[in-house]
Amino acid sequence: MAAAAPRRRPTLDAVAELAGVSRSVASRALNDAPHVSRAKREAVERAVRQLGYVPHPTARALATRQTGAAALVVAGEDPSIFADPFFAQVIVGASDALDEAELHLMLCLAASDRGRKRVAELLRSKGVDGVILTALREDDPLLRLAEESEVPVVFGGRPVGPAPRWYVDVDNVGGAREATEHLIGLGRTRVAVICGRLDTEAGRARHRGYRDAMLAAGLTPLPPVEGDFTEVSGAAAMAALLAEHPRLDGVFAGNDNMGAGALRTLREAGRRVPSDVAVVGFDDLAVARITDPPLTTVHQPIEALGREAARMLAALVDGQDPTPLILPTRLVVRAST
Repeated sequence: MAAAAPRRRPTLDAVAELAGVSRSVASRALNDAPHVSRAKREAVERAVRQLGYVPHPTARALATRQTGAAALVVAGEDPSIFADPFFAQVIVGASDALDEAELHLMLCLAASDRGRKRVAELLRSKGVDGVILTALREDDPLLRLAEESEVPVVFGGRPVGPAPRWYVDVDNVGGAREATEHLIGLGRTRVAVICGRLDTEAGRARHRGYRDAMLAAGLTPLPPVEGDFTEVSGAAAMAALLAEHPRLDGVFAGNDNMGAGALRTLREAGRRVPSDVAVVGFDDLAVARITDPPLTTVHQPIEALGREAARMLAALVDGQDPTPLILPTRLVVRAST
């Protein structure tokens, strides 16, 4: 008679599933780590007793190093950046996902030398279980810090250069291409572009999408005029374009703030929108709905970007190895086209 197959040793995943919590929450509950609610801790304890789970000594040693916190690091030194509608939505999404994983959210500004030093110390001391980096520019020192970090790092938006191992981004090229194709489909042949910062991957990728669409239609792309994603820079860029290309009939702006600035300059110059010049933005922020006229734009799931970056980080903290994620965009047509 064949011997009975040995019973499989209960796993932490099984404990988490029975308790109705994530693996990382189960791990922290078993090791008395902070930021685990009493109800979830008790659910994990019941599951352990029911399954007869015994933690592996090495896994327990690693788990006790967890801090129960994750940092969202923005490469900006002005605290008002957190009031920007874009970053506000990223924070909401990240906060929701980290709350589900019972990870405390820390917000850090890191464009100044002092800010980068604080982040470097946070990484070296393992003061957090992981980090989400966003709004990075080309050659940002934070890139080197991320490469050297012993805690997991997820990029919210790809940085310039080789793709990192873990990131969440949106389809910037595809969204910009669709925006430009929309203008071309309306019969606009002299379409200009107001780029975001070209030392950011988002700025470069959206410019590539514009160029791809223009070339595919047999049209000549105009040289990019660069802004810094603010309304003021969009207004100044639009004035420069009108001076250089007075017969332009379409504009793709690299984000809604710059698109709003472009609309203001066109109105002040006596250009009718969309009769004389059609305008498309990118982001689908609230400002796009209240411009005059309301701005056609490319919707990107900003809150989902923050949420998925945080979920990816929680998975890394949990010992998993997630794959990069690109979120889709879609065109939202309003009165500016």
